[in-house]
Amino acid sequence: MSETPANIPEQPGDAEIIRELTAGFDRIRTEMGKIIVGQDAVVDQLMVAMFANGHVILEGVPGLAKTLMISTLARCLALSFHRVQFTPDLMPSDITGTEVMQENKATGERVFRFLPGPVFANVILADEINRTPPKTQAALLEAMQERHVTVGSEMHPLPSPFFVLATQNPIEQEGTYPLPEAQQDRFMFKVFVEYPSYEEEYRIAETTTVDKEVSVQQVFTGEQILRFQRAVRRIPVAPEVIRHALDLVRMTRPDQNDAPEIVRKMLTWGAGPRAVQAMVLGAKARAALHGRHYASFDDVRRCAFPVLRHRIITSFSASAEGYSPDRIIQELLDRLDPNETVLSKDDGYNKLLSS
Repeated sequence: MSETPANIPEQPGDAEIIRELTAGFDRIRTEMGKIIVGQDAVVDQLMVAMFANGHVILEGVPGLAKTLMISTLARCLALSFHRVQFTPDLMPSDITGTEVMQENKATGERVFRFLPGPVFANVILADEINRTPPKTQAALLEAMQERHVTVGSEMHPLPSPFFVLATQNPIEQEGTYPLPEAQQDRFMFKVFVEYPSYEEEYRIAETTTVDKEVSVQQVFTGEQILRFQRAVRRIPVAPEVIRHALDLVRMTRPDQNDAPEIVRKMLTWGAGPRAVQAMVLGAKARAALHGRHYASFDDVRRCAFPVLRHRIITSFSASAEGYSPDRIIQELLDRLDPNETVLSKDDGYNKLLSS
């Protein structure tokens, strides 16, 4: 069984677009490395989500350069960037914008004019999104989903491309408003930003305490990114690879008759259909970034952690026994052999077993 799709025609120029994207991806990592020390896996996952046209939750303790990473990425991509610091008193209009009344001095006529809020940018950093009340969170999430803002009777489209990165602080949870699971599902990935290694932390201390300015070069424009996003959608995926993603997602649902024992015991809720879509799109984007013209089993499995970790809800038993979402995902990956996924869906193989 092959994971390479057969007889799927490419659009004219797709091969050249993928070569351009792969070369640019390497340049972006080089440019980011001028300012960001380490965090290569985080940068890679941000790029996968961006070219799959998805949004990301970044979780990590303060001081890990989350804001700097995102602003640097926006500069590498020649995109407009706005940071919104979420606070308990932030109102929805502080994000989306508001209408103000202005008087025409020539005619004396008073008219309403819309003043855009900070959401009108290509890259939005929603800093500490869990620090603001649900109605303000909902305003941002609606804009993410609809790609426009409605004020009064007027609809105002958001710029394209549009990419939201929301940060969460895992400590100091008193007085916060955690995003409900249904709203977290609207984010394609949840990415953990970990502490740097000893050598990386030494380099951070060495390079950030001197009088030296570092500039980054622009790699892609907004128009190029939109072209790449469309090309990613055209990356073919073999049916067996899609079934592998589907089988993995369905294994997370404790109410399924064939759910593994660990899922029945450790999870109270599993991932929904958006998880399959995100995993397949992420696999396509990862394949394109690495110069391949089709998505593989490995691409799907590499996307499993950022796609699933915020879409499965652990039980009290999981907390008591030290089972994190990532540990459960790893056990499910270990149980699900790609070859078994392919063979289990092969009618000829099943007839052979039953004969």
